[in-house]
Amino acid sequence: MKIYPIETGNFKLDGGAMFGVVPKSLWQRTNPADANNMISMGMRTMLIEDGNRLILIDTGIGNKQSDKFFGYFHLYGDFSLDTSLAKHGFHRDDITDVFLTHLHFDHCGGSIQWNNNRTAYEPAFKNAKFWSNADHWKWATEPNPREKASFLSENINPIESSGQLNFIQLNNTDYIKGSELGFDIFVADGHTEKQMIPHIKYQGKTLVFMADLLPTVGHIPLPYIMGYDTRPLITMAEKEKFMKKAATENYYLFLEHDVSHELCTVKRTDKGIRLDKTLIFGEVFK
Repeated sequence: MKIYPIETGNFKLDGGAMFGVVPKSLWQRTNPADANNMISMGMRTMLIEDGNRLILIDTGIGNKQSDKFFGYFHLYGDFSLDTSLAKHGFHRDDITDVFLTHLHFDHCGGSIQWNNNRTAYEPAFKNAKFWSNADHWKWATEPNPREKASFLSENINPIESSGQLNFIQLNNTDYIKGSELGFDIFVADGHTEKQMIPHIKYQGKTLVFMADLLPTVGHIPLPYIMGYDTRPLITMAEKEKFMKKAATENYYLFLEHDVSHELCTVKRTDKGIRLDKTLIFGEVFK
């Protein structure tokens, strides 16, 4: 098995929304805001090469939306999914599986593209199976008013109509041991219904793709929870459970949205779970 970080681009979001009830005087120490109160965010996905399978976890925001839409999120930088794949010798047509942690636009937008004539949408990975779960799919396709702006039909419906949609089978617990893609999954309900957090055994370590359970290292303290979360008290309980285990078992946390840090580890302190180290992926996993 080989794993590669795939940078799909950077964007900006309102710092207050990203930290909920936490005062700006605290969160700006780790996530400085610009003059418009916007903080920098990454969209770092993960590529897993495992035998005949090439699995992409999340796909970034994509490029099919209007200039007006992208203007809200201030996309910047030279990264793209295609150039990042090419850096490691791959093309999007090589992808066999696309695993979507959840269906918010910054996690799944790159799954769908315009066709050559820009008359219809089509899967951006023509040879891949797309993986969600039935509970989250229902949640996303029948959205509540709070999340409706994050679940865009043009990102979601074409996956189903293509015939490439598959569902991870959930169970009655919050942890799936040995999913259809070979890795374990922590299932979390605080941010959105049935967000899936992959746990990958790699080079003798446990590597966890954090998605929106932990967007950046600035979100490590327990109360630092996004205003975007639909059930923040549930997020707090899920986060506390996970972070204690991450500290005890020395998990390596792969950060999707931290523009400056690819990986981190955490430790127990008298003040609770705190940052241990920030790390560069290629220096830990060679």
